[in-house]
Parts: sequence; structure tokens; C-alpha cells
Amino acid sequence: MYYSENSVVFLNGNFVKAADAKVGLYNQTMHYGNGVFEGIRSYDTPDGTRIFKAKEHFDRLHYSAEKMHIKLKYSSEELEQITYQLLEMNDLKDAYIRPLVYLGDNMSLTPTDEVHLVIMVWEWGKYLGDKMLKVMLSSFQRPNPKSCFVQAKVVGHYTNSILATTEAKQNGFDEALLTDMNGYVAEGPGANFFFEKDGKLVTAPLGNILSGITRATVFEIAKELQIEVEERFFKPEEIETADAAFFCGTAAEVIGIEQFNDYKFPMNWEESNSSFIQRKYKRRVAFNEYQNVYL
Repeated sequence: MYYSENSVVFLNGNFVKAADAKVGLYNQTMHYGNGVFEGIRSYDTPDGTRIFKAKEHFDRLHYSAEKMHIKLKYSSEELEQITYQLLEMNDLKDAYIRPLVYLGDNMSLTPTDEVHLVIMVWEWGKYLGDKMLKVMLSSFQRPNPKSCFVQAKVVGHYTNSILATTEAKQNGFDEALLTDMNGYVAEGPGANFFFEKDGKLVTAPLGNILSGITRATVFEIAKELQIEVEERFFKPEEIETADAAFFCGTAAEVIGIEQFNDYKFPMNWEESNSSFIQRKYKRRVAFNEYQNVYL
């Protein structure tokens, strides 16, 4: 699904066949989860293949690495240039991009100076599909921000996401929605959450959630469309009075939610401001409305 015998990855300064790439069995990332990554998308636009908000993603990769005491030697500009070359080598335009910074052999719980970088690209549809979602309130909570850096994309953090998504699917839902340690709604396992009430969008504030790049794009689009967005704490019960809701993230893009627990959102999705956001986002990425900084 992710690679073939002809797929090429960038590994520690070299372009190599994915099937030939090797990692050490004693690496700290595999044993303890200390590694960082990004999820990025490229799109086939009238201006050619363009990576959406490449600088923001690679800057966040640097932020995550710094928080985890990982020394990443490549600049954001270099990472972007490497990724464009990799897309061309794999003959990909609409693609998902996964940079992963993983560590060398280290069985202790201390940082290591041996740092590895791999960048992989593959053709991947929308992570959560195209249809409206059925979402359940998870029994799991997002990690306490005093236990880790919640705004860093750290490999080990995503065990929490796996548990939440698996629970949701086992209960007949498409995805989960998690609260923070105080019982306020936080986000999905791999996407930020918004609900709409009387034309206004509401979402959780930063602090207990990932500062999503797609989330920031939703704010930009809402401002252009003169749609009010409020950041505040709210309990799950308030969602069951909302008109509409959606998830957003690089992998998921912007996708509507049909149902939360037993509550079905009453507004026709196509008539909601949330749907206007979705359509504007699709146009933005498809027509390269954001030019890349380094091109």
C-alpha cells in the first residue's frame, strides 16, 4: 500500500529504494517512542506539484525535535527541496509526505546524538474518507500537557490515538473525540475539532491540543468568509446542541461529522458555514492559492 519495489525514500542524506532501507533494532524511537514526525500533503495544481504549507510543517518538525532534545541538522528549506526531488523521483503529484526523525541505538532514557532522518512519500486518499463521519466520545483522554509537549508531533504520543480510534471502530463509529484531563473537549485522535452553532464556529483553545496547520488554515478561511470563530473550553454535552461539526487535519483535510454519539446534527451539511469552509479549503489546495516560500 505504501511502497513498491520501485519506491524511493530519502534516508540519511541518500535516496535509496524503500525495500532496501534498514534501521537498527536497538533504536530508541522503536523502543521508547522518542522520535518526531510530520504529515504533509502535496497537490497537483495548475502551477505544478505544490507542497501545501511546506515551511510551516518543516518548522514544526524542528519545534518537535527541539522539545525532545533531538538535533535535526537539515533546515526547513533543505527539507522542502529534498521532498520535491523525492516526489519527482517517485513520479507523484497528489501525495502524502511523511518525514520521520528517529534515533540511534540507545536503551537508556536519555537523549542520544545519533539522529536519523527518513522522508517517505506515497499516494494516499483522504485519511477519514469522503463520507460524513459518525463520532463517539472516547473513554480515553488526551495527555496532560504537564506530562509531555502536546503541541509536538512525537511518535510515542500516538499510542493514545490508536487506542481511541480502535475503541470507536469497535463500537461501530468511524472516529473518536477525546477530552482533556479536565473533561473539556480537546480533539480527535489525528485531527482538530470544530462545531457550528448559529453560524459561528467553536473550537478548543491551544494548550491541551496539537496546534494544527490545517486548523490555522480554517481560521484564515473563516476570516476571509467573515465567519466568526471562537476558541474556548466546552464540555461534550454542548456539542449535542450544535448545528454541524467537522474534523480538520492534513491527512483528513476538512471532513464533516454526521453524528456525535446518538446525536445527529440537524443542519443540512451543504448549507452550513462548515461546508463553505470545506469547499474553500479544497479550492485552496487544488489551485495553489498558497505559494511556497522557497519556490
